[in-house]
Amino acid sequence: MTFHLMMKTFPDIPNQRNEPVLSISNISNTEIPVPKNRFESVLKAVEDQENIRFQEIELVYVDENEIVRINREHLNKEYVTDIITFRYDEGLNRQIEGTLFCCSPRIKEQSIEFGTLESVEFLRIFAHGLLHLAGYDDRTIDQKTIMTQKENEILELINS
Repeated sequence: MTFHLMMKTFPDIPNQRNEPVLSISNISNTEIPVPKNRFESVLKAVEDQENIRFQEIELVYVDENEIVRINREHLNKEYVTDIITFRYDEGLNRQIEGTLFCCSPRIKEQSIEFGTLESVEFLRIFAHGLLHLAGYDDRTIDQKTIMTQKENEILELINS
């Protein structure tokens, strides 16, 4: 399967409402156990917690083969991962645009590994990707710890 980055570059997609636009695509043939409004709650919580604005966010669910292809093509890595994040606005403004490619079968596996509900793991991975777009990294143990704490805060906020 050939798959190309889907996001149109700014300003191809007009956003008159001054609210973040979240589009969700699922080409993984795997059910996504979260309604769109829950993803929107996570997006808003990240905006509020980080004092940032998202302009256009594209959430794309893919299978293992596609996530490996994206990983290889764009990051020179050859393995299945849960999420790959691309930011398009290049940090030139505070209105962030990006695409989050998520491997839904991997996220489902992780929910079993971590003993969490699938819906919670899907929301956590989405929050994780948004935090990457906000500038966080997870290359070191300390960075991973910070991101996990932030993810937990976001999940608590949307569940309170």
